[in-house]
Amino acid sequence: MQLGIVGFRKTIVVGGIALLALAAWSLPGEAGVKPGDFITPDNASQVKELVSPGVFYKVQRGMTMKIVPTSRIDWPPPYKDATEKYSSQVQLSKDHRTVIGYVAGQPFPLIDANDPYVATKIVWNAMWRPISNDDYDLRYFDCDTVYTGVNKPFSEINYDQLGHYAGYDLVGRTEVEPIPIDPDFKHTNRLWLFLLGPQLAPQQDRGTSLLRYRYEDPNHGDDTWAWEPGTRRLRRLNEAMNSTATGPRTYSPDHYSGFNPKTEQYDYKFLGEKEMLGTVDAEHSPEMRCATDGGGSACPERWQMRHMYIVSAEPRRSVNNAEALDSKTVIYMDSEMWFEPYIDTYDRRGALFRNNVFWLAYRDRPVPDAKIAIYPFKREFVVGGASTDVQSGQTTMCYLPGMETPERECWYINMGAVDRAFFTTESMVKMAETGHM
Repeated sequence: MQLGIVGFRKTIVVGGIALLALAAWSLPGEAGVKPGDFITPDNASQVKELVSPGVFYKVQRGMTMKIVPTSRIDWPPPYKDATEKYSSQVQLSKDHRTVIGYVAGQPFPLIDANDPYVATKIVWNAMWRPISNDDYDLRYFDCDTVYTGVNKPFSEINYDQLGHYAGYDLVGRTEVEPIPIDPDFKHTNRLWLFLLGPQLAPQQDRGTSLLRYRYEDPNHGDDTWAWEPGTRRLRRLNEAMNSTATGPRTYSPDHYSGFNPKTEQYDYKFLGEKEMLGTVDAEHSPEMRCATDGGGSACPERWQMRHMYIVSAEPRRSVNNAEALDSKTVIYMDSEMWFEPYIDTYDRRGALFRNNVFWLAYRDRPVPDAKIAIYPFKREFVVGGASTDVQSGQTTMCYLPGMETPERECWYINMGAVDRAFFTTESMVKMAETGHM
């Protein structure tokens, strides 16, 4: 795969904010696009070298882009303060797999492309990203599964509506007590807790839920449970199941939020850094269903040039994820907001398999008319996400907040909206069986 990586350079972070020279905008002829351009399948070649192969596939099949000037994305002040306070004590372990001395904030604010372990450090930075680091609860969202194509009419294969996409971090907390570490961590070794569900539609899948725990111990794989309406019982999942589609159709739990498997179970390679397009300041919330690709994306939406680190992740076949579905994931990491605007995965033959793309908004509330989820500073919110099987054209497009859901504020981040008690098998089963949120 030809990534067209530009020359390496060292990026210094001062006070948690990357000082980056966005050279692509000063050389518009080389960049291929400029603010004001509108990208369609007819001129898709202009962005071929500015997006991943998976995103280029989507543009070729009808997703449009409005090119806008690059804007600056600041970290939430509590996260920035924690980075300045604690990052100097963080280091990789002797085997370079795990992190030692982490408390809160970004573990490795100094990114040096010549560091032999730069790829691993980038992935650990993504593990403790600034978008949410205490708790989050996405209430009521919906997803359409469709086949994409240029000017293909919207024809829904499946419609999914879910009650919660929620998480609780025990380490790295900066805004909600207990700060910076939940005392439960010392007893359980759990780093974070995650719950998806219950599923509210379609009726035959009502109640389907997923619960997942991540541990600090590098040799302790994730604990994952599922509740399914067919058997009406709790089922413990093999860890390899996290790499397969579970929940909203083409999504796998390891890629719900970009790249999310257990960090120590992969080998990482730094492929370079480059100016590329991403959506970090979306115009719409709720997002708009794309009318030119069969509903397989959010479009037209604002895309801007971003400085990204590119890392490949390959599963270590000798550990618990030996049955991982993907042979490789290529991660495109925004160097300022530390969230992946998109990732591409490759099957065991080495062919492009899936693309996940995320549309993020930068504002002080998830929706303009929010009454509760309002912050004293701007932060990032994921307002849309699409997972596309590029070998079949099937896409699951999720809207956050949903188009047809009763909860309009949708995202509650670092507000204490959920606590540890929410993330138990008993709580999950009760919600699944009763339908009470």
